[in-house]
Amino acid sequence: VQFLADPMGQFFSGDGWTIYGGLIGGFLGLWWYTRKYRIAFLPFLDAIAPAMMFAYGVGRQGCHLAGDGDWGIVAAAQPEWWFLPDWLWAYDYPRNVLNRGVEMVDCAGKYCHHLVPPVYPTPVYETLMAFTIGGILWALRKRLTPMPGMLFALYVLFNGMERFVIEGIRVNPEHEALGGLTQAEFIALLLILTGTVMSGYFWRKYRKAGLP
Repeated sequence: VQFLADPMGQFFSGDGWTIYGGLIGGFLGLWWYTRKYRIAFLPFLDAIAPAMMFAYGVGRQGCHLAGDGDWGIVAAAQPEWWFLPDWLWAYDYPRNVLNRGVEMVDCAGKYCHHLVPPVYPTPVYETLMAFTIGGILWALRKRLTPMPGMLFALYVLFNGMERFVIEGIRVNPEHEALGGLTQAEFIALLLILTGTVMSGYFWRKYRKAGLP
């Protein structure tokens, strides 16, 4: 209902579009650039796929350090089996740039709030997942070089899977018009579908050509 009432406002709200809007815009920009300068488009996309995943992970650390609101829902009680530092399970984002939460005692400066209760530090989780995916893509790059487009297809697929998983514990508004999904979840599902179709297409294409 909210989306239907103000589709353009929701489209430009930033809810899930901050990274995906940049990804889509960047994709179109690269398409134009490669056509203008006669650069092979698919090999170019393959070349930047691992770097894009690593860059996303680094960017999420910026979100975490700033406390810009990309955190998760209120964390559940820490399980007994948890052996990592407590802040990796639940973090209160002290001095977050949004000044969300409760004012800190004996704090001086412009940013003196922290979250009570603490939340899941989802940017950290995304960084770990992004670096893992980036490492996988990097390891596959030489093997998939004879199959232009395949590495980028896997990037699209893994990117969507990562975001859909993390959205389960992130703070983002759900939309009835999207079946109760957040905008980021909806876009992530589109990426998963796109990446799956692309991967299947390239796999069949190159298998028919006799490539491994």
